[in-house]
Formats: sequence, structure tokens, C-alpha cells
Amino acid sequence: MNAVQPERHDVTETDADLKAVSDVEAGIRDFVRNDIAYLRRTPAAPNTDGALDSTAEATVSNANTLIQRVAGATATEIDNLIAELETLRSFMQDEGQRVQRELANFTKLSQTAMKSTRMVADNLAQWKRPGELQE
Repeated sequence: MNAVQPERHDVTETDADLKAVSDVEAGIRDFVRNDIAYLRRTPAAPNTDGALDSTAEATVSNANTLIQRVAGATATEIDNLIAELETLRSFMQDEGQRVQRELANFTKLSQTAMKSTRMVADNLAQWKRPGELQE
């Protein structure tokens, strides 16, 4: 008989442990449901618990304020960045046009220098020929 009773005792302890675990899990579920119930409520729902609603509203208000601050700062930074990029784009376009003008002037100067050099070379060649004949 001693062998049967310990087995029954183990089964009873296991059942008690399972019941305790189930009770704890049920308590956790109830706590979570009650803690986030205000998030599921529609705005038209009547207020049943004033303390919970005021706490929930304060939390939501704080979260909204934080989000607006972060979003506002980010939007301002983006606007500033856009303005800077537009200024930089204008500067780059102006510089591109200036470089194109300078390249055109350099090309014109180079062509003029080449024409002048050809003229000098041709004149020297003409002067050199008659001198060669006299010698």
C-alpha cells in the first residue's frame, strides 16, 4: 500500500502545480487585458473608469507630444536640407555656366594663338626663302 500512495501523492502535486500555473497565467491575462483595454476602446465609448482613462489619456497625450516634437524637428531638418540643396544646385548651375564660358574663351584664345603662330611661321618662311636664294 505504501507504493500506491506516493504515486497518488505525485499526481496530486502535479495537479496542484498545474492549477497554480493556470491561475498565474489567468491572472497575467486579466492584468494585460485591463492594462491595455483603454487602447481598444473607441472614442465614442462611455467612460467607466475615470482614473484609468485619465492615466491613459495622459500617456497618449505624452506619446503624441513626443511624436510631434520628433516629427516637427525632423520636418524642420528636412526643410532646411531641401533649402540647402536648392542653394547648392543653383551654385552648381552658375559654376557650370561659368566654366563653360571660360572654356569657350580659352578655345577662342587658343584658336587665335594658333592662327597668329601660323601667320608668323608663314611670314618667316617667306623671308627665309629669298635669303636662301641670295646666298
